[in-house]
Amino acid sequence: MSTNTSVSQIADLETPLKFAYWVPNVSGGLVVSTIEQRTSWDFDYNKKLARIAENSGFEYALTQTRYAASYGADKQHEATSFSLALLGATEKLKVISAVHPGMWHPGVLAKFIITADHISGGRAAVNVVSGWLKDEFVNFGLEWLEHDERYVRTEEFIRVLRGLWTEQEYSQSGKYYNINNFTLNPAPLDIPGRAHPEIFFGGNSTAAQAAAGRTADWYFSNGKDLAGFEDNISGVTAAAAAVGRTPKFGLNGFVIARDTETEAKDTLREIVEKAHRPAVEGFRAAVQEAGASTKDGKGMWADSSYEDLVQYNDGFKTGLIGTPEQIAQRIVDFKKIGVNLMLTCYLHFQEEVEAFGRNVLPIVRELEADLARKNGTELNTDLLPETNFEGATV
Repeated sequence: MSTNTSVSQIADLETPLKFAYWVPNVSGGLVVSTIEQRTSWDFDYNKKLARIAENSGFEYALTQTRYAASYGADKQHEATSFSLALLGATEKLKVISAVHPGMWHPGVLAKFIITADHISGGRAAVNVVSGWLKDEFVNFGLEWLEHDERYVRTEEFIRVLRGLWTEQEYSQSGKYYNINNFTLNPAPLDIPGRAHPEIFFGGNSTAAQAAAGRTADWYFSNGKDLAGFEDNISGVTAAAAAVGRTPKFGLNGFVIARDTETEAKDTLREIVEKAHRPAVEGFRAAVQEAGASTKDGKGMWADSSYEDLVQYNDGFKTGLIGTPEQIAQRIVDFKKIGVNLMLTCYLHFQEEVEAFGRNVLPIVRELEADLARKNGTELNTDLLPETNFEGATV
């Protein structure tokens, strides 16, 4: 794995990387494979996992949103209510609810998140995803918009959220939402360094990148190699610069940390060999419409192979597969080119999240500190989250 990555102008070398995990609130784990996954979609499992994560150095969890079964997941809990329950079961973890414009009115969601924010002491966040599964909308009797038009709606949706969270008597006139002198009380909690609950944004297409740059606090990328990540965020950074904004960047990666690189690669090979082919092919057929329907052929999963889609957010592409030392170096290589947060997933969540905190994160922190010093600055260790392994599995 390369260690020669040059440092991008947008890299933040002083701020420690943040780490998140995908909440497995859907059945079947995070790979579409019959390989053993000691992971469960039920709340008791996830409550324990959330406590392990926050004690292991993770700052965020992302709860998936699905209504109709896809990628082999025939059971799924609703994201916002599940996130609220996880917030109530933890003390430090920030929980991000994935939501679809078109399924929610932004004013209703804004009110829900304010309540979650107060209940949790300022730890509620949202990930706004425009929707790729047509059947969910059509079978609910909801309007299914053309690809780029979905991002027009999403951009309006985010502007309503931010406006209602930050202004009194807020008004907005648009194609999809019209808000007339509306005030939400109470407002979100006043948290130092945070203007309002954080807004994450998912989508890889040209339209998604432009909308994210103009509106989002964070942009989530599907799994990518180093060059692919730089290419994927170029449209976001350009759109953001045009309006004087500086969003942060998160990247998805599937982690296989083992004692040897060979063992890690053998595990990946087994995952793919045991893939549930009908489920993967069905998912592939549904999602690759996203890229095919754009004007320039770019979009989430547009260039994903069958093997890539066994992890349904392209997590294998990121290359977090090897020994703890190799994975830590790979993660810091991504930091050099602008990644601020790693969104991770695993075969066996509870044990592997804790192992990641014990075995990978300390190496990441050492490499981050060395990188900062080599570039004439210092890593701000005051921003590092606390860990508590003694109570991590309780």
